[in-house]
Amino acid sequence: MKYEVVLGLGSNRSFVSEGTEIEPPQILEKACRRLSSLISDIRLSSVYQTEPMYVEDQPRFYNMAVSGFFDGEPLELLDGIQLIEADYGRCREHERRFGERSLDIDIELFSDMCIKSARLEIPHPRLCERAFILVPLLEILPFCADIKNGAFYERCLRKTGQSGVKYFCGPFTF
Repeated sequence: MKYEVVLGLGSNRSFVSEGTEIEPPQILEKACRRLSSLISDIRLSSVYQTEPMYVEDQPRFYNMAVSGFFDGEPLELLDGIQLIEADYGRCREHERRFGERSLDIDIELFSDMCIKSARLEIPHPRLCERAFILVPLLEILPFCADIKNGAFYERCLRKTGQSGVKYFCGPFTF
């Protein structure tokens, strides 16, 4: 069965692959190409440059959202995106929480499911406090509603404000 999903992507650290340094916007583009093999009817938001949250002594992030349909279960998608993250240098054991990362992919929404387990929480628990994901999410799904309480994410964005979120470039095409 296919489920509609929304992912949030972010990067603020380059990655060296085969002697070539890949900058955060290019990491996001390459990750989207890889995600298109997991997610059908993929839609990409623009990319936004954003201020870091929680840990402020780090470079700005590049963030975006992706939506589409996944034919599988939530943990299967999590396993797939963690492989993509690892291919671009993500190593959770050697990073500081909320710190720099070459690639971070979060499952924000997975159909109308609510999941709370040791490995995965859906909807993402901090979704409504993060303008850096609300802005791109609302760009591609302007009428997206919170499955927990039916509130539109637009209301969440009005509460958090868009401060620190700046347009960087339009959606990638491939």
